[in-house]
Amino acid sequence: MAMNPATQGYALPCGRDMEQLWERLEELGNDPHERDCPHCRAAHGSLQLLCEATAELRHDTPAPSQDLTSRIMAAVRAEVRRRELLPLPTHEPGGARISERVVAAILRFAADTVPGVRARHCRVMARPGTKVEVEMELAVRYPDTTGAALNLVRERVPAAAGARIGVEVARLDVSVTDLYDG
Repeated sequence: MAMNPATQGYALPCGRDMEQLWERLEELGNDPHERDCPHCRAAHGSLQLLCEATAELRHDTPAPSQDLTSRIMAAVRAEVRRRELLPLPTHEPGGARISERVVAAILRFAADTVPGVRARHCRVMARPGTKVEVEMELAVRYPDTTGAALNLVRERVPAAAGARIGVEVARLDVSVTDLYDG
């Protein structure tokens, strides 16, 4: 079962599936191809950084340290595949744009700061100007996560979009798609 629908079926240039690398993250040295392939090693390094940053974020305060933010952004920038670009507000000629994947990662991390909530999937769609529509799937800790936690997600995601990226969330659809025991 794929952990992240966005990586399901995504093949690296060498033909290896990103989801399979994720599942064998701790076993890189066991497969000669993955050990020697520059594409697999680069993807493994990015996934390892993401795991470390996420683990630290789970134990960090709601306001992550500058070092953690830098590490998360380094992992996001290391992502090989870029999707659509969103315009950013700027007064400079030529404008500035940001990848939808980067925006989605920032919004997922904002949702993950809510106790008892884990963001599973986030889709960002550009709208006119610097507005976005967001569809987010969450897993919540059962049985002690309440609707108050979901309301907090609905507050933090638009706040992160405005404060960290400079875009306005025109619509936020939040779905609970999984429960976990924790």
